[in-house]
Parts: sequence; structure tokens; C-alpha cells
Amino acid sequence: MTISATPEPRPDWRNPVHLLAFGLGSGAAPKAPGTFGTLAAVPLYLLLQPLAPLPYLLLVLLLFLLGIWLCGRTSRDLGVHDHGGIVWDEWVGLLITLWMAPPGWYWLLAGFCLFRFFDILKPWPIGLLDRQVSGGLGIMLDDVLAGIYGFVLIQLAVYLLG
Repeated sequence: MTISATPEPRPDWRNPVHLLAFGLGSGAAPKAPGTFGTLAAVPLYLLLQPLAPLPYLLLVLLLFLLGIWLCGRTSRDLGVHDHGGIVWDEWVGLLITLWMAPPGWYWLLAGFCLFRFFDILKPWPIGLLDRQVSGGLGIMLDDVLAGIYGFVLIQLAVYLLG
């Protein structure tokens, strides 16, 4: 007897909502879409990095609110809650981790690794919220918390090394 897995539905690349939710296509990577999606967020971070802390944070808040809608809509369209290719949440999570990080590739690399670590491991309460909150908010929330965990550790390192 052969068991065949049903492939996840594919986004409509002509739909700008799907294109954004899939991180401009980075979430379509066949392996580790969350990591590729996070990597695709680096150019956006480099564009935002020169902003003062408050405008940066306000822009990330707007991206979070937009993400609730984008991810929820795409999830409903595809009929899959938190489709593996939806990576807008990774974009926002990385931006949170790197908020107020000093310039330099090593801080960027540290933030990238910390965010991915917390996003994959999902320590309490991230995993709990990931299982209990649905819709676009549920898709976004676990990555926001992973981003906050990463942010705290980056800021702690800045303080201890500064």
C-alpha cells in the first residue's frame, strides 16, 4: 500500500496578496521556506536600518497589521492554516529582532540566527499561542514573539558588550 501526501495548494502568483504573503516568492523554496523567507527580508531591513527607532517601530507595526490581513486572506484562499510558504510573518519577526541593533554584518547574522532559532524551537508561550490562535493573527503572533525574544537577546548582548 502506497501513501501519497497531498501537496499544499500553490499560491496564485498574479495575486499581489499571495505574492506579498509568500515574501515575494521566497516562501516557495522547496526546502526551509521560513529560512529563505527570513533571508529575503534582509534587504528590507537594510533599507529600514537608517531610520530612527520610533519611525522604524511604527513601520514594523504597520507591516504587522498588514500581515494579519495578508496572511489570513492567503491562508483562507489556499485552505491551509499557516501554509509553510507564507513568510510575511518571518519578515516582520526579523525586523523586530533587529530593531535598534547596531550596524554591522555580525549583528545582522546574530539577529537572523536568533530569530530563526526561536521561530523553529517555539519556546513557551510561542508554541502555545501558535496552536491556540488562528487566522492571520495566529500566523503573525508566533513570529512576533520569536522576534521579541531575539530582540531582547540582541539588546542584552549590546549592553554586555558595550
